Amino acid sequence: MSIRDISKEELETMGYDEIAYIILEEAGKKMKLLDLFKKVCKALDLPESTIEDRIGDFFELLSINKKFILLPKGYWDLATNHVQNIIIEDEDDSISDEVIEENDELEEEIEDNEDIFYDNELDDNDEDEDDLKDLVIIDEEEAIQ
Repeated sequence: MSIRDISKEELETMGYDEIAYIILEEAGKKMKLLDLFKKVCKALDLPESTIEDRIGDFFELLSINKKFILLPKGYWDLATNHVQNIIIEDEDDSISDEVIEENDELEEEIEDNEDIFYDNELDDNDEDEDDLKDLVIIDEEEAIQ
């Protein structure tokens, strides 16, 4: 879509950022903030005083809109024109030999000391005691009375 194809009425309903997007898309190149805002104001037939009065707001608008990207030396462009190559270095997924050795030693220690965590006396006592000897079962009718 070209900025010339959009009616004056439709442009007036659009935000500065929407118009800037169309201008950058149409230009196909990065632009300085002042040049871009001048083109936005020209498209809307705004007076020169608007540039000075609202350029700070325009900068803030572009800064918070993720469709735009600020480039070095004050240039602005569409973020879609600048794909970021994020490289995630894949570190060695294997666990270090030291950690494996430590885990093996710990497992051996636990195996050697298994009896520490197991109380044989409790098992003997459990067989002798009947936990349910005092349990009484009653009917529903008995419980109501």
